[in-house]
Amino acid sequence: MEIAALVSGGVDSSVTIPLLKEQGYDPVIFYIKIGMEDKSGFIDCPSEEDIEITSYIAHKYDCHLVIVDLHKEYWETVVAYTMDAIQKGLTPNPDVMCNRLIKFGVFEERFGYQFDKISTGHYAQVIENDQGFFLGTAADPVKDQTYFLARITYAQLSKLMFPVGSLQKAEVRLLAEKMRLPSAHRPDSQGICFLGKVNYNDFIRQYAGERQGKIIEMETGKILGTHKGYWFHTIGQRKGLGLSGGPWFVVEKNVEENLLYVSNGYDPITQYKDTISLTDMNWLHPEFKPEEDMPVRFKIRHQPEFNQGVIRSEKGGLRIHSHQPIAGIAPGQFGVLYHATKPYCLGSGVIS
Repeated sequence: MEIAALVSGGVDSSVTIPLLKEQGYDPVIFYIKIGMEDKSGFIDCPSEEDIEITSYIAHKYDCHLVIVDLHKEYWETVVAYTMDAIQKGLTPNPDVMCNRLIKFGVFEERFGYQFDKISTGHYAQVIENDQGFFLGTAADPVKDQTYFLARITYAQLSKLMFPVGSLQKAEVRLLAEKMRLPSAHRPDSQGICFLGKVNYNDFIRQYAGERQGKIIEMETGKILGTHKGYWFHTIGQRKGLGLSGGPWFVVEKNVEENLLYVSNGYDPITQYKDTISLTDMNWLHPEFKPEEDMPVRFKIRHQPEFNQGVIRSEKGGLRIHSHQPIAGIAPGQFGVLYHATKPYCLGSGVIS
């Protein structure tokens, strides 16, 4: 079986190579460049160090290494999606879209189609049975990354391998140490994949500018201060508001008038809702049909814990009725649905 192994230089994808070798495979390693080089002065991408580590691993395990530049395609799809969502007052998730559009999209069209399988360092599992392929949750619930994979297609899923998905993160670190990989003690990447060390607000400012607006207390209508543009803020945000007497939470945005509404306290009731509307549904199995009042587990952000609820159909999508009120529901983010009792992901929709 011919395998294309996507390696980023991080510890998780690095460990996939010796694991695949132990299973008798001879993977071709691909490093995908999607960083911010040469974009309006934002030249701050760790690709040089990543490539150095990936090259070492390729040499150590006698694998062919191909460096693929998908920088242009990334900016035309994922970054364009991100900026469009932000300017509409939504909260995007570029890492989710990168998986569908770039890692398993453009890469498949250019290179992946030549291989039987594509391997990555994601913490997830592919469950195959007589009904086909299912996206299974990882053995390590804290590191589980199915949230970021819930927008991929069934065709993409059927080609994927996740060699570290059955391991705990601590086990992966120990394997990397045992194998003396240079990424063994490298910290996990944080934040948006294309930004590197660039500050998120600096990036947004470069493309959306600033426009002063009012910060208003939701319950009283009192003007508390000003902000520099609704696009710098998201629902549930607590830090960065510059208000005294906090904590203050962003609970609503008025895009047309550039207003932020906030509530005070560590647990304001205005933060919570028990229904979540989803549009643009993406089901991971082509034969899956949601049933009315079907019990599900779900997440509205990347986190270890599941919420519990039922789903009901509504025009343009479906609505989750949560058993417990949920805080920080941000339009534009993804609501990801999981089977109520089985360890796999059903699909996702965009929070409206």
